[in-house]
Amino acid sequence: MWLKKHKDKLLMAGLALVLLAAVYWYGGNAPGMQGWTVENAPAQTQEQEKTPPEETTEVLPEEPAEEDPTPEESLESRPGGTEGGMTAQEKEEAAQDLAEETLPREEGDQTWSSMQGMVLDPATGKDPYLTEPVPEGRPAPVEPENVTISDTAYTCTLTVRCDTILDNMAWLDPAKTELVPADGVILPETTVTFYEGESVFNILQREMKKAGIHLEFENTPIYNSAYIEGIANLYEFDCGELSGWTYRVNGWAPNYGCSRYQLQPGDTVEWLYTCKLGLDVGANIV
Repeated sequence: MWLKKHKDKLLMAGLALVLLAAVYWYGGNAPGMQGWTVENAPAQTQEQEKTPPEETTEVLPEEPAEEDPTPEESLESRPGGTEGGMTAQEKEEAAQDLAEETLPREEGDQTWSSMQGMVLDPATGKDPYLTEPVPEGRPAPVEPENVTISDTAYTCTLTVRCDTILDNMAWLDPAKTELVPADGVILPETTVTFYEGESVFNILQREMKKAGIHLEFENTPIYNSAYIEGIANLYEFDCGELSGWTYRVNGWAPNYGCSRYQLQPGDTVEWLYTCKLGLDVGANIV
């Protein structure tokens, strides 16, 4: 009687159980969905499923090692371009040397200079071409336009050297290496003829042409003199920014241009390449 009476309820309960079983199975919690066997799907254990994927570290490509700069790349540019030879450190060292080694300059004498014909400006103490008084006993400059050259011939000696470059080859423009003589002598000491009234520039120009040696200069009105830029294709700044040509007469480096130095019989004239503003050739031209 009880079964008959509750038959409908039992049927409803059974149906509910079947529905729950179906939901459980197809909802993803059935044993077959835990990795036992699933058709067309790769096998995977529970442990594998729970293990998080390994972290991967991105490997960046190594940056190429910096190559040592070539000599040309390491050279700092100078007036005239980057082909020249002084590095920044060498420039600093040269400047320090210059400060430490500056030769004592001979004191100019205004009275002596005035007696020799120099016209000095009281405000500046210099002549119209910015020349300071010359030391006592030294010849004062003579303006080329005021000179008459005669036929009277005399002799003096002339030398052109660049041996200071041999001690500073690291500073030299690499393109100029072959131009430097092995002994640094471009023109050995030579007795040359000059004519009364001629200047140091006059004999340099004539003798370089006679010997077939290159010479380049520029006339600078502000100093009323020729400025020697290059001899034998060796120019200012070719061996450092403190380099260039200077001259001495009888061991003295005049404080004015070569066109204004009037020669005297028996003078010893030297044209010297300096790498340190004259310090390396015994001439303080700072």
